[in-house]
Amino acid sequence: MADREAAFAVLRAQPKPVKFVEEEISFAPAGPGYYALVRHADIVEASRNPEIFCSGQSSTSIHDLPTEFNEYFGSMINMDDPRHARLRRIVSRAFTPKMIKQFELDVQAEAAQIVSGLQPGDDFVLKAAARLPLKIICDMMGIPESDYQTVFDASNVILSGGDPEFIGDGSNAAELLLGAGQRLQDLVKTLAQERPTGLIAALTSANIDGEQLTLQELGSFFVLLVVAGNETTRNAISHGLHLFTENPSQRALLLEDLDGRLPGAVEEIVRLASPVAWMRRTLTRDYSMNGMDYRTGDKVLLYYWAANRDEAVFDSPHSFDIMRSPNPHVGFGGPGPHFCLGAHLARREISVLFRELFTRHPQIRSVGEPDRLLSSFINGIKHLTCDF
Repeated sequence: MADREAAFAVLRAQPKPVKFVEEEISFAPAGPGYYALVRHADIVEASRNPEIFCSGQSSTSIHDLPTEFNEYFGSMINMDDPRHARLRRIVSRAFTPKMIKQFELDVQAEAAQIVSGLQPGDDFVLKAAARLPLKIICDMMGIPESDYQTVFDASNVILSGGDPEFIGDGSNAAELLLGAGQRLQDLVKTLAQERPTGLIAALTSANIDGEQLTLQELGSFFVLLVVAGNETTRNAISHGLHLFTENPSQRALLLEDLDGRLPGAVEEIVRLASPVAWMRRTLTRDYSMNGMDYRTGDKVLLYYWAANRDEAVFDSPHSFDIMRSPNPHVGFGGPGPHFCLGAHLARREISVLFRELFTRHPQIRSVGEPDRLLSSFINGIKHLTCDF
């Protein structure tokens, strides 16, 4: 972690963004390389100009992936307007604060059950951090409990990032990724056709200005929802426990006023965790930004993790400070049409779980170093032992 922080600090200090050219993967053509955007101001500007910094050529991969990958993993995150706006109009109706409030009792009840069953020596990721968002997302979509493990395993593969725990030696990585996407697509399509409930029923019947989701769009959205709403929240929760373990003074500060300081603590966890480390954009035309001239077709990576440690924006950026204010982090993405649709739900889940944890086990802590996901895309924690 210290090496990563130092490397990004060096990149931020460069007068112009650095271009990297190592762009090769076994199942896609080699690419021309990409520029690393590591300053907060650059990422905010790029995010606010989606017609120039477009997502449609892939947001979640440095490489230009084969068409079949986009069918499973494309969804809204890899789209531009007007198609992106159309899909967001339809699905956003299910993620308003009013709609999320309907699930608040479910979040509270599940968090209480998870914490009551937690034992010293448990793997905190598997027994707590992963369980809450998985349960809530599946319940929202109307996924039966018998399919929870399928959803969990498939999402691990999709965001494996090359980690051998999930894809072995990587010799059949493409096959495993497509297989995981297919399983999730098949699951949600079957439920939509046979016994739709919850969000699946709402999305399949939604008709906004004559617009409806196709089954393919529903399947791709579900893949995105599972990955974005499950994996990222679980990693924020896991990082949160480790941050409070390494910063006992911040734990004490929080416990002095749990309800009053928890919202700020959640924002600071998301800032430092930055569960999604980067997103890609592609230039649609020549553009100048902060003294740098970009050309049509150039690739840029928006390094949220680096922007959230920008010395020009955050005082003592590497410190965990739950009282930090203001805290204009980009942990949920930069401002603009691609800002995380589920940010409100993620904040709620993180807040509720930590309230339960620190109410019942105020001295809960992580033991040893986290077992980190071998990925440049997701700042993930696979396993983390807890004790109290």
